[in-house]
Amino acid sequence: MKSFVITIKSLEQSVKVAQRCIDSMPEYDVQMFSAVTPNDDPIAILKSKGLPEEKFEEIYSYKDKCISAFLSHYSLWEQCVEDNEEYQIFEHDAITVSNVPRYIPYKHCVSIGAPSYGKYKLPEMLGTSSLFSKPYFPGAHAYRLKPSGAKLLIERAKIDAAPTDVFLHINRFPWLQEYYPWPVEAKDSFSTIQKTEGCLAKHRWDGGEKYEIL
Repeated sequence: MKSFVITIKSLEQSVKVAQRCIDSMPEYDVQMFSAVTPNDDPIAILKSKGLPEEKFEEIYSYKDKCISAFLSHYSLWEQCVEDNEEYQIFEHDAITVSNVPRYIPYKHCVSIGAPSYGKYKLPEMLGTSSLFSKPYFPGAHAYRLKPSGAKLLIERAKIDAAPTDVFLHINRFPWLQEYYPWPVEAKDSFSTIQKTEGCLAKHRWDGGEKYEIL
């Protein structure tokens, strides 16, 4: 299994928290993965891959930044298929809060991150079960993915690509799973994607100067 943390390498804050993510799980060889950024012309990349852009129009995030984030994940999905190997994918603000098991049973894709925003539900059992906290990933900051799952995500993205967490929705992919207790959390003090409207739903948003929108 390969492990990656999506990192905006041109942004000091991103590199710093990505290194924190790596340091929090020394039992894994987590590598920084260069994120797509607005400077890369994400809309042009989206079109070149035959992916639609309509569902990236929303009030919570900046469109070009939201597309950049999705393409960062999408690039790892493509690489996962090419490598034909299981991937463990983190966003830069992810951090381990308890042991991340080496073996987690799942079919195609499983979230291992605690919800980072909004209301959510707790499971009725420990271990792996169908997606339970929300009908979509409770933040795409920590998940495992098999090549079989990556192929299915890529195929569906050609039809209705969307912001990464809500794209990973049970209505699109009934086989999505979630592991509990969540061994990873998103500990963020800034956002590179959300507008104020999106940050208001974040659990760590205090509306003050301690939380930055970059």
